Amino acid sequence: MRALVFDGKALDYRDDHPDPQPPAGEAVVRPLVAGICATDLEICRGYMGFSGVLGHEFVGVVESVADTRDEAAAELVGQRVVGTINCVCGVCDMCTRGLREHCRSRTVLGIDGRDGCFADRFTLPVENLIPVPDAVDNDHAVFTEPLAAACQILRQLRIEGTPYVTVLGDGRLGLLVAQVMARLNASVRVIGKHPHKLELCTKWSIKHRRLDQVMSRNDQDIVIDCTGSSEGLKIAMDMVRPRGRIVLKTTVADPAGIDLAPLVVNEVEVIGSRCGPFGEALALLAGGEVDVLSLITRRTRIDKSVQAMHNAARSDDIKTLIEFD
Repeated sequence: MRALVFDGKALDYRDDHPDPQPPAGEAVVRPLVAGICATDLEICRGYMGFSGVLGHEFVGVVESVADTRDEAAAELVGQRVVGTINCVCGVCDMCTRGLREHCRSRTVLGIDGRDGCFADRFTLPVENLIPVPDAVDNDHAVFTEPLAAACQILRQLRIEGTPYVTVLGDGRLGLLVAQVMARLNASVRVIGKHPHKLELCTKWSIKHRRLDQVMSRNDQDIVIDCTGSSEGLKIAMDMVRPRGRIVLKTTVADPAGIDLAPLVVNEVEVIGSRCGPFGEALALLAGGEVDVLSLITRRTRIDKSVQAMHNAARSDDIKTLIEFD
């Protein structure tokens, strides 16, 4: 089986990786298209101390299920699916309180304790799999996971009046977040470093500026850090108003030391934000309410995935897709 494996030190493409064997309650999924995420790049820099098959953004086909006597599970075989990435125990205090994404003993697809989707086959619990509507093609469906992460912000924020919202970062996630936030009654702008990426905002009628053209005036109601950089929080702190809110979507392997005193002095609320609602994301994709095709920079095949990872780290890249068929 073909797979892209990170051993804790280096990336390696293998064509003899063992096929996965699904434990009880799980399914074998054959990916059709997978997306490279900033988290994949951070893992290669030491984030989470992960080793194994990378990848957590995918659309694929269910090949088999461990328990064929489970009729609901058996009906998934042959269906096109996406999948939530947190695999949970269902019985710990977090799970029973409705906080399954924070399960005490969870594994996370391609991130923590579980091989990911950059392989010809991988496994996920049946309960994690969501059928993809016929109206959503593969190029759209592969964006479900990051779009759901963008939608999660709306679940965590109470939007009042017409707030001033700044999205920091013009990469793959920042541009999705900007589109989601622009659907609200809010004044949204994107701040980034790359003119060719920011230009996409013109297409969507979203205000945008280069970082070096912006004065940090502590006047924004909400600042959302999607920079993927350890500098993002410091920039956000310079932009948010007193008693404003900062939403952190960035995970970095080695954050720089930051003076957090302004958060206390200015009584700023800081919100961590991670995974989100797949159903809402699929509905947006099915309705054509978010432009994801403009974010696709490159396509490659799994046997070229090592180079694809290097390309995805380039400043001109927005989204690199890995194709399997």
